[in-house]
Amino acid sequence: MTKVIRKLTKKSEYSYLVNIPKEFIDKYGWKAKQKLTIEDKGRGVLEIKDWRKR
Repeated sequence: MTKVIRKLTKKSEYSYLVNIPKEFIDKYGWKAKQKLTIEDKGRGVLEIKDWRKR
């Protein structure tokens, strides 16, 4: 597991953003404007996954 430190940036009144390193984007084959799901696992843990249409 790779540990990377990033800052949380405020984008607008209701949105924040975190930059994801390009190495991770390439590893998972994600593209710009691709839909991703973010799941709150509790205790400060977020899980980011590829969005799958059901």
